[in-house]
Amino acid sequence: MAPAAGWPSLTVLAALDSACTQMYHLKAIAIAGMGFFTGAYDLFCISTVSRLLGRLYFQGKKYELPDRPSRQPMAVDDMVVGVALVGTLMGQLGFGYLGDSLGRKRVYGITLVLMATCALGSGLSFGSSRRAVVGTLCFFRFWLGVGVGGEHPLSATIMCEYTNRKARGAFMAAVFAMQGVGIVFACLVSTIVSGVFLRCNPAPSWHEDRQRSAQLPAADYVWRLVLMFAAFPELGTLYWRMKLPETARYTALVAGDGKQAAMDMQAVLDVPIEGEQEKVSRYKAANEYPLLSREFARRHGLHLVGTTTTWFLLQITFYSQNLTKKDVFQAIRLTSSPEDLNVLEEVFQISLAMFLVALLGTFPGYWVAVAIIDKFGRRLIQLVGFLMMSVFLLAMGLMPRNHNNVLFLLYALTLFFASLGPNCTTFVLAAELFPARLRSTCHAISAAAGTAGAITTAYGVQNLNTIGYMVSIKKGLVMLAVTNFLGFFLTFLIPETMGQSLEEISGEDDNASIGADSLVDTSIPT
Repeated sequence: MAPAAGWPSLTVLAALDSACTQMYHLKAIAIAGMGFFTGAYDLFCISTVSRLLGRLYFQGKKYELPDRPSRQPMAVDDMVVGVALVGTLMGQLGFGYLGDSLGRKRVYGITLVLMATCALGSGLSFGSSRRAVVGTLCFFRFWLGVGVGGEHPLSATIMCEYTNRKARGAFMAAVFAMQGVGIVFACLVSTIVSGVFLRCNPAPSWHEDRQRSAQLPAADYVWRLVLMFAAFPELGTLYWRMKLPETARYTALVAGDGKQAAMDMQAVLDVPIEGEQEKVSRYKAANEYPLLSREFARRHGLHLVGTTTTWFLLQITFYSQNLTKKDVFQAIRLTSSPEDLNVLEEVFQISLAMFLVALLGTFPGYWVAVAIIDKFGRRLIQLVGFLMMSVFLLAMGLMPRNHNNVLFLLYALTLFFASLGPNCTTFVLAAELFPARLRSTCHAISAAAGTAGAITTAYGVQNLNTIGYMVSIKKGLVMLAVTNFLGFFLTFLIPETMGQSLEEISGEDDNASIGADSLVDTSIPT
């Protein structure tokens, strides 16, 4: 709601909302986007690495299945894939709370250092036994996930609070679109590294045991190099991340320092801005209701239900699609059966297929969202995304097995509409809907719900999609279509936010105007 007559918005916030696109906006997109690039790379490259680890460290009759090369036991596979997601959930909640209590900037650099350190540590996971190697890898992957989780609420909140009202959706979507770039690079780096080692270490098929030992050293380097790659772009942006000023909305509305907020924004906008300390104090006092309060439940309870449930349902589908790509590829004969390939050939084929799907489906979806989100609105494209995902998944689940080209097209279209729609809009809406003093926390809760959906996939849905069994995969696709129908209907709990200031969306302006009126009323003598 707009502020009452006679109670204008803070000058510093009005300047932010009306500012033209400047270099500092683009710099903020690049700095925040790099965290999403490396976070997506770290989470999605494990899909290929998990398969490779199985063939390196879990060979032998104890682990072999009939007519198939050795693969990790399902419990170990789930742990390697899912441990980073558990860390991500904890990082989202922890850093989300710290972003509101200590400030966005103060904890923003910690996530990047944690991600870079643990990416290097993951590639250096050594040990005297396979249990030691996998255990060390899981340790670093957990803490890497904590850093990745912290990126979600902090980057979303910072970008949301920096931008103007007209381009806010596009700027936030551009930050999130770097996740698509990260997924493409995860596939590309894995393809290049495995291709180079395959060319330097040509090997016959898996069944020629006399050559098996010669494959192991080369393959062991592959997964380590793939995991460590993400550390270098992270470290490259650390200095610039630390130079970002604290957001004016946190400084003014949460910390209550109008003078410092004006000074920070004057430096980047290059326009004179008044501190308005008295008005800042009134805004702050009028919006101090806590998360667990009737006032929050009245104003934002349904919003939080909408952002958490839709993000949870989306991630069940999106993460399942990305984790089980290799299984779907084999089922539609885009890649060969593992028993026909040596370990490096298998990684190369899976990575190349994943790269093509990400480049043609996932990647363009993100950038189409950037182009249209401030024209058509967040809620509309989320509704369209959920609906089209449901249609394509249902078609894949009911289609006869021998239509491989059509199945591949539907698979790519599902990822396209996921990236175009709810995968982007859940990120944007969860930051825009809530007041400044709870923005990072509420975004973290919503994102953690999404991660819970991904964990459900990693430990549940993934087991349904057993490699080589098309019937199980088809059942899983039908189940995923149903989850998207639910997401479509739950989207109606969320209001449209396009074109409004953050204070109008959250009601902070309205609270401040009421607070100001009450102060004036009490000063009038009876």
